[in-house]
Amino acid sequence: MEKIPDAEVSSILSLSAALSYGAASMAMVFINKAVLMEYSHSMTLLTAQQLATALLIHFGRRLGYTRSRGLEMSTAKKLLPVSLFYNANVAFALASLKGVNIPMYIAIKRLTPLAVLIAGFVSGKGKPTIQVSLSVILTAGGVVIAALGDFSFDFFGYSMALTSVFFQTMYLVLVEKSGAEDGLSSVEIMYYNSFLSLPVLMFLIVATGEFPNSLLLLIAKSNSFYFLVILILSFVMAIVLNYTMFLCTIVNSALTTTIVGVLKGVGSTTLGFVLLGGVQVHFLNVTGLVINTAGGIWYSFAKYQQRKSKPPKRVSDVEAHRK
Repeated sequence: MEKIPDAEVSSILSLSAALSYGAASMAMVFINKAVLMEYSHSMTLLTAQQLATALLIHFGRRLGYTRSRGLEMSTAKKLLPVSLFYNANVAFALASLKGVNIPMYIAIKRLTPLAVLIAGFVSGKGKPTIQVSLSVILTAGGVVIAALGDFSFDFFGYSMALTSVFFQTMYLVLVEKSGAEDGLSSVEIMYYNSFLSLPVLMFLIVATGEFPNSLLLLIAKSNSFYFLVILILSFVMAIVLNYTMFLCTIVNSALTTTIVGVLKGVGSTTLGFVLLGGVQVHFLNVTGLVINTAGGIWYSFAKYQQRKSKPPKRVSDVEAHRK
């Protein structure tokens, strides 16, 4: 049997990582939406997903299925702020899905690059290129137009989605500035993230009054085979999504992960009009979503061109990510 060249293996791995992340990310939005249509306690759902992740990795280490290192206090301290922002982003995103349809949810989440650019400008990072600036303005304009034509407009849902964008921005900026995830594998980042988030999430579900009613409702809902299937799927996909996201970033680059996220958003927006009850179609809403999607694709192209114009560095993708 002929040995496959290393370059070809690397290309296959890179493509597989990108496709896996795109598929997992698209599936996760619809699975979470399906669960929340049956079970509205989003904080308890997130807590259960993180608990499932922590237990799976813990027992995987014990049984020798993963070579990830154990928890270290110094690393945990560095990752704590990152974990808090990451989980706040996911928590508010889940809460928004209870009131916002999938196409509008994806459109609002595309505001993250605009928020990152503003944060970078405020912190003195420098001005973005004209193409990048215009693309994020087009994306933001599309959200406003789409919202004007959204018959199912939900103020609480929109507020939660915008708050999620804020926390996602803070997470991205903090990771970039602190380098807190340097030298850690995908599995180790997941382990620390789930371990650090559990005490905070458990406190919140008690403080907000979700617990113990949410647990009792979860047990009662488990009698439904349909609910049990989508609930287990949400646990599995939460693990798969986090793993493929970190893997795609390490094997390829953060830019590739962003571009894949935009492209999967095009598919999710299209499917969102027909799946899980569909969306009431209005000219302004559809026009705004088309403009928003075009802005997202333009942003990805602009960032690709910007990266391509930079002189190549003699480091691997993994090293580039870790720096």
